[in-house]
Amino acid sequence: MRKYIIYTGLIAVAGTMAAFFMYNKPHESIKKAKPAYELNAGEIYSDFEADETLANEKYLDKVVQVSGTVVESSTTEDGIVSITLDGGGMLGGVICQLDEFSDHEKTNYTAGETVTFRGKCTGMLMDVVLVRCVEVQ
Repeated sequence: MRKYIIYTGLIAVAGTMAAFFMYNKPHESIKKAKPAYELNAGEIYSDFEADETLANEKYLDKVVQVSGTVVESSTTEDGIVSITLDGGGMLGGVICQLDEFSDHEKTNYTAGETVTFRGKCTGMLMDVVLVRCVEVQ
């Protein structure tokens, strides 16, 4: 019985330590990550419009570098900056949410500007969404 208590205690301590280290693991640097794809906003938007399942297989959870023209820029109550790029579609585009873990030289963008962002693709709702974006010069 005593061995059972000791082993259970050791497993609990090991599990707690593993959880602590996983919780405090540093975030992947999107700025340093090599993009799986480099394309313009119209290309990625049309890929998702044509076949969302195939586009999800291709882009989902991958680092993608997208260039395009800013349609609008907004900031949420939480301070997250979202920039919508023209995707060439009537109803949608590409939303790039700036990475809250990175420092940005610029956070206010004006309509008509041409920019390039690198971020992680999370799929398509009405727009294609990239999160944790950083501007690429």
